[in-house]
Amino acid sequence: MFRIVSIENPRETQDFFGLHDENARLIEQEFDVKISSKSEGLKVSASNKGKLEKAVYCIENFLHLLRTNRNPDRRELELMLVSARGIKKEKRPGESKPAFDAYFEQPDLSKREKVATPKTKGQYEYVEAIKKYDIVFGLGPAGTGKTYLAMAMAVSALNSGSVRRIILTRPAIEAGESLGFLPGDVHQKLSPYLRPLYDALYDMMEAERIEKYLEMGIIEVAPLAYMRGRTLNDAFIILDEAQNCTPEQLKMFLTRLGFDSKAVITGDMTQSDLPGGKPLGLIQAQELLSSIDGIKMAYLTGADVMRHELVQRIIEAYEKAQKHHR
Repeated sequence: MFRIVSIENPRETQDFFGLHDENARLIEQEFDVKISSKSEGLKVSASNKGKLEKAVYCIENFLHLLRTNRNPDRRELELMLVSARGIKKEKRPGESKPAFDAYFEQPDLSKREKVATPKTKGQYEYVEAIKKYDIVFGLGPAGTGKTYLAMAMAVSALNSGSVRRIILTRPAIEAGESLGFLPGDVHQKLSPYLRPLYDALYDMMEAERIEKYLEMGIIEVAPLAYMRGRTLNDAFIILDEAQNCTPEQLKMFLTRLGFDSKAVITGDMTQSDLPGGKPLGLIQAQELLSSIDGIKMAYLTGADVMRHELVQRIIEAYEKAQKHHR
């Protein structure tokens, strides 16, 4: 069996194969396929349908980066291979086709030299959702880029003048261990909880600019409790670690959205630190809000993990154990 992947011009074919055909060989060795150049495009042949689909997934994503002048290197291709290994044949919620069957327009995420680039279809869908909807829930396991891509979109919106400020918040719940009394002001007390947001922010903006924006209130970092009673206009708001929100907290946050604002809520429902017996606000939000126009539930899976390959295997092991105990 084989698939034909369209090629726009001969130069694209050359760029795809790479020096000494190293890119094509990497995909061939990974998925036991054969890639050849034909007049109608790239012919990808394999005896196993699943491996053929995964190879095509990588090829299409790699070509997409080439077409958007991203000049992907070998490292990015290797990350795509890691992602493709986790592709399952089941459909995503609300999706009629498998995860490897679509192209997505490359978003302008950030104007800095270091640009966050979606590497998987799930990540492309997530970014497209943020562009099109005012409220987006990014739901999925660790390492899928939920927080990082949301931060990139926030920085892009600020740079382009689409919003006047970025607001970062999360519930201040400790991950299974007590940290005790933390000294300092509110900013210093909350800083350890918001470290993942800071890490993403410092990847996309100069440290001096961040400090200046924090002083001016253009970037605001606040615990979720401090959102109560406010109306957030002309802002890009990120609520991180939303699996630790109760239904009441999440309702409070969602009703803070003002004019010309956008909110992204990220969470992994398998890693809640809420005390035993407390219901997860994210579960209720899925049930009540998924059919409302203007709100989008974006689902990421193990196939979208872009960390060390072992992270993907760890996620799969826990998912299997969870299904076994149901």
